[in-house]
Amino acid sequence: MPDPETYDLLIVGGGINGAGIARDAAGRGLSVLLVEQEDLASHTSSASTKLIHGGLRYLEYYEFRLVREALIERERLLGMAPHIIWPLAFVLPQMNSPRPAWLVRLGLFLYDNLGGRKKLPATRTVNLARSPLGNGLKPGAKTAFVYSDCWVEDSRLVVLNARDAAERGAQIETRTKLVSAIREGALWKAEIAGGSGTRTVMARGLVNAAGPWVEDVLQRAASASQDRGVRLIKGSHIVVPKLYEGDHAFMLQNPDRRIVFAIPYEHDYTLIGTTDEPWQGQPGKAQISPEETDYLCETVRRYFARQIQPKDVVWSYAGIRPLYDDHAASASAVTRDYVLDLDGANDKAPLLSVFGGKITTYRKLAEHALEKLVPFFAHAKGDWTAGADLPGGDIPGDDFETFAAQLAAKHPALPGPLLTRLARAYGTRAGAILGTAHTMDALGTDFGGGLTQAEVDYLADQEWARSAEDVLYRRSKLGLHVPPGTAEAVEAYLAARHS
Repeated sequence: MPDPETYDLLIVGGGINGAGIARDAAGRGLSVLLVEQEDLASHTSSASTKLIHGGLRYLEYYEFRLVREALIERERLLGMAPHIIWPLAFVLPQMNSPRPAWLVRLGLFLYDNLGGRKKLPATRTVNLARSPLGNGLKPGAKTAFVYSDCWVEDSRLVVLNARDAAERGAQIETRTKLVSAIREGALWKAEIAGGSGTRTVMARGLVNAAGPWVEDVLQRAASASQDRGVRLIKGSHIVVPKLYEGDHAFMLQNPDRRIVFAIPYEHDYTLIGTTDEPWQGQPGKAQISPEETDYLCETVRRYFARQIQPKDVVWSYAGIRPLYDDHAASASAVTRDYVLDLDGANDKAPLLSVFGGKITTYRKLAEHALEKLVPFFAHAKGDWTAGADLPGGDIPGDDFETFAAQLAAKHPALPGPLLTRLARAYGTRAGAILGTAHTMDALGTDFGGGLTQAEVDYLADQEWARSAEDVLYRRSKLGLHVPPGTAEAVEAYLAARHS
């Protein structure tokens, strides 16, 4: 029997933290195996509000360190991936506000200055009765503050980190689960189970980035310390037909002091969220509850002229946030900061567990994780990810509009909306899908909604897509646009490719 494969790091979890740590570690010269029991970003990391932001509301809980770090990372990530991250203006109406306007403006002053803002515009005050930014709101809206954050295609951010990690030598295995792990001297001996069966691998270090399953992984790792806790909070979102014109978002304040965002989504829709509900029991696939749907619809009715009902919801999604348990009284007050727990004293093979975190700070979290692990690896190189473009993000001057225009000029016979979407999703790697195509026929089967065989092949070959859900709802949001039968056709096509 051949000796088991040996890696420097075995990373468990294919969400944003696991993918980010894999990328950072691989770029430092470490050998990496990442295993994910389902698809990349299949749970929490694809169920976010899709924002790269400092977290304005966290200032109320005195989370100044977290907000400052997130604000610094916000502009850094914008430069690293200008195809999947872009600026977004937020209108914060003072109608129905439980907070005095002076306090909100003070918070926004801190928000503008805490993180060394350079690229995004400063906060300004507008009169919604005279500004087009008030279109769609109920009559009577007057003062509002307008500040800036960024939008992100969250699941694509995960995939691009995994893609970069793979190109730097990491092995990425989806649909592969950690069965057990035990220390044997200076190594971890792990049993992993995937499509080809169960096998044994060895690793000099184990990283537990399993998100909601972080405690489950600790139980599978013999002799692991279990003195940290995770608090599971469900966040849910609804998607409704477009509530207003414009490419700005709204930050809506509720009487219970919670906030809800209304964000332009996929051209024809508005995304509404999020909720904060305690999750009881074991982690798993989350779904929005009728009570959460009612809460979000009521928030919309409080502010917007269009009075939506649950029947108007065209799609919803929910995810479980694995927050560090700081014993806060309410779900919305639980810290979004992260804790990295290293179990590796007395020359034991290290185990690093990740608790909490938010998508905006994933890169810094990964850097901090490697700071804790580097002492165990004499051959590890230094920090490198700050400012390093993600795949497709090497757009000259970060000028997406010029890049998209050049792509359209190169393929004049292809539909403009298709080329814009591909530019947004893949950046400079859109050419790997388009090749020399001058007609739609050259891209192979048309599955509907602009999804072609060439794109599906790319997603399967380069981005670990294995199912129609992977393609339609995580690698893209085309599931909202394709005709009936597309999902079945994509599923059959992918099955034939892997048979």
